[in-house]
Amino acid sequence: MVDQVPRYTVEDIQVLEGLEAVRRRPGMYIGSTDVRGLHHLVYEVVDNSVDEALAGVCDRIEVTIHADGSVTVRDNGRGIPVGIEKTTGRNTLEVVHTVLHAGGKFGGGGYKVASGLHGVGVSAVNALSAWLQVDVVYGGRHYSQRYERGVPVTPVIDHGKAEGHGTTTHFLPDIEIMRTLDYRFKTLAQRFREMAFLTRNLTIRFLDERENREQSFHFEGGVRSFVRYLNRPRKVLHNEPFFVEGEIEGTTIEVALQYTDGYAESVFAFANNINTVDGGTHLTGFRSALTRSLNEYARNKGALKDNDGNFAGEDVREGLTAVVSVKMSDPQFESQTKAKLGNAEVAGHVASVFGEAFSKWLNDNSAAANAIVNKALTARRARAAARQARDLVMRKSVLETSTLPGKLADCTERQPERSELFIVEGDSAGGSAKQGRDRRFQAVLPLRGKILNVEKSRMDHALKSNEIRALIQALGTGIGSQFDLQSLRYGKVIIMTDADVDGAHITSLLLTFFFRYMEPLITSGHLFLAQPPLYKVATSRSEYYVYTEEEKEQLLKKINAKSLTVQRYKGLGEMNPEQLWETTMDPERRTLLQVTLEDETLADQTFERLMGSEVLPRRKFIQTHAKEVENLDV
Repeated sequence: MVDQVPRYTVEDIQVLEGLEAVRRRPGMYIGSTDVRGLHHLVYEVVDNSVDEALAGVCDRIEVTIHADGSVTVRDNGRGIPVGIEKTTGRNTLEVVHTVLHAGGKFGGGGYKVASGLHGVGVSAVNALSAWLQVDVVYGGRHYSQRYERGVPVTPVIDHGKAEGHGTTTHFLPDIEIMRTLDYRFKTLAQRFREMAFLTRNLTIRFLDERENREQSFHFEGGVRSFVRYLNRPRKVLHNEPFFVEGEIEGTTIEVALQYTDGYAESVFAFANNINTVDGGTHLTGFRSALTRSLNEYARNKGALKDNDGNFAGEDVREGLTAVVSVKMSDPQFESQTKAKLGNAEVAGHVASVFGEAFSKWLNDNSAAANAIVNKALTARRARAAARQARDLVMRKSVLETSTLPGKLADCTERQPERSELFIVEGDSAGGSAKQGRDRRFQAVLPLRGKILNVEKSRMDHALKSNEIRALIQALGTGIGSQFDLQSLRYGKVIIMTDADVDGAHITSLLLTFFFRYMEPLITSGHLFLAQPPLYKVATSRSEYYVYTEEEKEQLLKKINAKSLTVQRYKGLGEMNPEQLWETTMDPERRTLLQVTLEDETLADQTFERLMGSEVLPRRKFIQTHAKEVENLDV
């Protein structure tokens, strides 16, 4: 056996020169090569311009997506320095774009506050671009350099005297590495809107030449305006958001919050303008001070009696919309994608600045404070009821796995990564799916009717729903703060509904439930949407399944048969088991859409607007997007 072990010698060791490591392992630097990674390339360049704004030397950034898929980012900052860098003996402009961990953000001299602290941002973008052109106006002169796949193809060129100052970066992501150049306007616009909220006096102009769309963002109110914007589709408990700004040991802290009559918590944390989606110490400090301040106020005012327990964190965060922003010289992020802040001292800084100011605000604004406390009291009672219902559901999941939930047709595979669950609309489609599936690894759970809209209900009410209880039992994860991804029984959870209005509504209700109560299911890549065909086109010799109107029209032109029939599938139940397997369930032939969460603030606002209790924002959304609807089957 020893002779069969492959040889491993010094010849097997590779040293990747320059930016080749980035091209070999792009996911390590931008997270992925799909649309999220594509957007990350844009963010890395824009972040550098925002850092100039944070330094107080830039007040305008222009971002343009061109028709060819290239992107231009232009700012009126100081411009990247041009001159010989003493360590390498090369021009600084070239070093910044071709050497990892090279930049002006390590020693603290060039930037007091910066988001791009790893020094791999623009060099990683350069490495993953088919070409990149940088133009700098610095020291009264215009310089430029061009690169192809990270390699300079021109020297740094001095074009002579020039007015103004700033940096312009124009790049085309390399389609040999990136899987798409399909930028999403709404996602990018939301990110730029956030940057403008978080950086007062900054204007960001965003132009998409592909669709001739343009938006500009400028907000004098900062994070206070951000909270107002997030709460536009919601009914608030107090008109003016709370706001505090302070500084401790060089860390600037801004917090704004406002309570609504809803049930979801919408709290977003930022470090140096980066949305830390996994939270971190700044969020920990905020949450602890919020709970402590409200407990102290409720005790002092007699809302909590001596024999009452304190509010839990989830009690005081029901209906809360808040933005927590810190700016500091040396943030410690967990990865290049900067999802979580790790500086231990920041928790105490935020708790101190926010806690003192919020306690004073509660005492000075008794009407608002009492409304918040009353909401927390109601939430605490509901939490106790929800805990009992949740414990009952999970007890059943453990004790009755062989028979529950009632209509679940389970698979024989017990390894979650090898199994999948289809959530199906109605008994008819459920019957076809159960017969057509591969019983070894595919489970089917039919739902009766539409599940409860959890955007309008607390968890205790949601847990009274038979369909929601069945979902929780089938998945085995629990919900809310008790959600445990390790207990997930299926690697893929697939929503499979009819291609009509009712099917779309059921999908929306399920997505709302998963986003509010099982968000890690989405962020960990386990949730999918099945794509059943819209039509079957049959000739005397062949049958074709098509999934869009455009695909149908192209097929009809192609086959040009004299005798053919076109059948519109209004429901999954119209397909026999073999057809459902062949078109929608067979892993070899089906199409699945993975549900992702690119922008949490955008998703939060969209679910509130579409599924919340306020009618006017929903009506406005429908009127605005009505012309975009395709394949509407009423």
